[in-house]
Amino acid sequence: MKKDIKNLINLPEHVAIIMDGNGRWAKRRGLPRVFGHREGAKAAEKAITFASDIGIKYLTLFAFSTENWGRPEEEVNFILKLLVDYIDNKLDNLLEKNIKLRFIGRKEELPENILKTVKKGEENTENCTGLNLFIALNYSGRAEIIDAVNKILATGREKITEEDFRNYLYYPGVPDPDLLIRTSGELRISNFLLWQLAYTELYFTEVLWPDFNEEEFLKALYDYQSRERRFGRIKI
Repeated sequence: MKKDIKNLINLPEHVAIIMDGNGRWAKRRGLPRVFGHREGAKAAEKAITFASDIGIKYLTLFAFSTENWGRPEEEVNFILKLLVDYIDNKLDNLLEKNIKLRFIGRKEELPENILKTVKKGEENTENCTGLNLFIALNYSGRAEIIDAVNKILATGREKITEEDFRNYLYYPGVPDPDLLIRTSGELRISNFLLWQLAYTELYFTEVLWPDFNEEEFLKALYDYQSRERRFGRIKI
C-alpha cells in the first residue's frame, strides 16, 4: 500500500543506494542481462526524480565498481553506454530540476569518451543548487581510502585526525549517508562507501532494482524514520 508522502518526517539528508538485481531481473524473464540494465537505468531515473521532488539533499548511486570490469566486455560496454546516453539525453531534465551531478571513483581510469561525458555532466550542472546527485563510477571503498592515504603521504604529514582524513576523500564536504538502501535481498555493502557508512542505517529489500519504484523508496524512508539513531550514545 502506497503511503502518503505528506506523513514523512525526519527525512534523511543523504541516501545511498546499491542498485542490485538487474541481471537476475532479466534472467527470471528469459532475457539477456543487458535488458535488466536498461530497466535498471529507468528505475534509477525514477529514484533521482523522487529524491529531488521530496527534498532529499544528497543521493549517491552505486553504478559501476572497480570489480565490474571483470564482467563480459559486451555487458560493461552496455552499462557505460547507458551512462553516456543518460547524460546526453537527460541533461536538460537535470538542469530543469536544479540537480547537481557529480561522480566519485577513479575517474582518471575511465575510457576517454566516458570521461569526456562525465566532465560534461559535472560542468553543466555546476551551478545547480537542488539535489546533489553522486554517481559512483569505477568506484571502490577500499580504493577511496587508499587514494586518501596516498594524498596524505604526499603532504609529508605523519599524524592526522578523523576530520583531517575526511578532507582527503573524493568529496570531503558531503555528509555521511543517513540511510543505505540495497535491493535484491543481498545482505552486504560490497565495498561501497566504507569510511562513510560507519553509522549509516541499513535497509535491505528483496525487490530487484528494476522493480524499485517510488512506493518501494517510501517503504525505506518510513522504515528509516522509525529508527532511533544514537551514534554509540544512550539517552538518559
